[in-house]
Amino acid sequence: EICREKGVLLIIDEVQTGLGRTGKMFACEHFGIEPDILTLAKALGGGVMPIGAILGTPSVWEVFENNPLIHSSTFGGNPLACVAALATIEQIEKENLPGKAAKAGEIILSGLRKISDDFPGLIHEIRGIGCFIGVEFSDSDIGGLMISSLAARKILVAFALNDPKVLRIEPPLNIGSEDIQRILGSFRESLAEVASVLSSL
Repeated sequence: EICREKGVLLIIDEVQTGLGRTGKMFACEHFGIEPDILTLAKALGGGVMPIGAILGTPSVWEVFENNPLIHSSTFGGNPLACVAALATIEQIEKENLPGKAAKAGEIILSGLRKISDDFPGLIHEIRGIGCFIGVEFSDSDIGGLMISSLAARKILVAFALNDPKVLRIEPPLNIGSEDIQRILGSFRESLAEVASVLSSL
């Protein structure tokens, strides 16, 4: 509303959150927000092709009609990348991956919260939507220990970009119940291991 009132374009970056990751095709749908411009990448290439895209309203694209070269790119419009992107979108829709991500995310978040209750003081907050989950620890050292411990159990996670206290859990959108339970079991084992290490210091 503020952007509309002030005549400012609203740009939403869905490079990480778009294409079903949060349980809807685009994260902004959860909040009823309609951007003027939306950016996509990462999942757009189906994990095999580097591609990014910019979506815009008709009024945004009017600017390009008379001068399409104001937005040029050396590798823009690569046919192979575009075919991969179209196939990816078709598969996301065909398999209802946003719906699957929503259900999987609910199970994972609920499981992580139950585990957290057994380890008071280690976890500050568990948050997320769909398969875009963050676990904030009470100390950044815990995050590093958890990443190592989970990796030893073949569960790959990473820090949030600018905060080593926050662990990102982003499973595949089509994750099955067996793998969900494996994540939760490994998380519990790793947390117990880290708690033991910390108590011995």
